[in-house]
Amino acid sequence: MAQRAKRSAEFKAKVAREAIEGKLTISEIAAKYEVHPNIVSRWKADALDGLVEIFSSKREKKDKDQEEVKDELYKQIGQLKVEVDWLKKKSGLDR
Repeated sequence: MAQRAKRSAEFKAKVAREAIEGKLTISEIAAKYEVHPNIVSRWKADALDGLVEIFSSKREKKDKDQEEVKDELYKQIGQLKVEVDWLKKKSGLDR
């Protein structure tokens, strides 16, 4: 039984990009890269499906990063407030 060829992500992206560009037919691309036309079509579909995910995940990641920074800053503010209150009490300024 023949073993399947394992292709790198870079190779798949290159083939999918050519398929999306549409300068060559799927069959021409398949012949050029020595893969089955169905594989080229699948990689093209996967790439197009992934576009929405790429753009939405960037926005979600940015929002998540901002939320994490905000949470860290609130934590630091709380810690500093506790320290200032403690120092005031120890120094006798808090009467």
